[in-house]
Amino acid sequence: MHSLKQTFYRIDGPTWLVALALYGAWFLLVWFNALLPWWIILPVGAYLIAWHFSLQHEAIHSFRGVPAWLRFAIVFPPLGLWFPYPLYRKSHTTHHRDINLTVPGVDTESYYVRQADWARMGPVTRGVLRFNQTMAGRLLIGPALRLWSLIKKETDRVRQGDLSHLPHWAAHVIAVGVLFWFISGVCGFPWWQYCLLVAYPGLSLGLLRAFTEHRAAEDSQQRTASVESNVLFGLLYLYNNLHVAHHLKPAMPWYDIPRFYRENRAGLLASNGEFVYTGYAVLARQYFLTPVFSPVHPTL
Repeated sequence: MHSLKQTFYRIDGPTWLVALALYGAWFLLVWFNALLPWWIILPVGAYLIAWHFSLQHEAIHSFRGVPAWLRFAIVFPPLGLWFPYPLYRKSHTTHHRDINLTVPGVDTESYYVRQADWARMGPVTRGVLRFNQTMAGRLLIGPALRLWSLIKKETDRVRQGDLSHLPHWAAHVIAVGVLFWFISGVCGFPWWQYCLLVAYPGLSLGLLRAFTEHRAAEDSQQRTASVESNVLFGLLYLYNNLHVAHHLKPAMPWYDIPRFYRENRAGLLASNGEFVYTGYAVLARQYFLTPVFSPVHPTL
């Protein structure tokens, strides 16, 4: 029995279970879409898409009990539509250079802008960026802003003569086409409804995790937060909401994070300057319509 348990964890059994549950539930949701009301499809679909983003994140850092090609194949399907997995992997690897955390233009996941860029913006752009720093804004317009930023960066890259990302986008477009064929052609789920009821709210829910996981601070260790939420959000984000633990030990499998966090909580919070919240409801009460921080980076 002990050897079976060791084998189960050596092959990342908990992550396999997440992948099987995720894809199985997604298939059932899409297959039986005609029998389900929108108010069931939306929350369930959003949870599954955000969960898939978490699985992709896990495959970048951990999930080492399977060959690299199989790990890639498991998380490659673009259920959330928006971003080719290889480019996300490349971008997120850059994000983990802690010395650059939150620095706009360097940290690929920063929500700050430089003072000089802010000075050139008009009042509408500034208002949009401020609204995006509220929880309501992040959920409502956050995905649209991420998509716009992605399109701008990728088109600028091509205009500058860098075509290295085009093969990834070609594979992504083909994969999305196959996905839409299955969703609409086979299951009768209109593709535009999938975008509105599943993909967009799924990205919104995924962005909720990143809402306040980093802040500007002189000490790089104090830039990473922890949100101590319940098992529903913990499983959704594969405990990446305990973000300070993840940045300290990024290769740690998701199922080991809760125990590590409990055993080292005092030290982790001492190192990050007590940058901690006791749940997403607390964040909502404080920042639903109030910016969590100014869009302008305070030290640049």
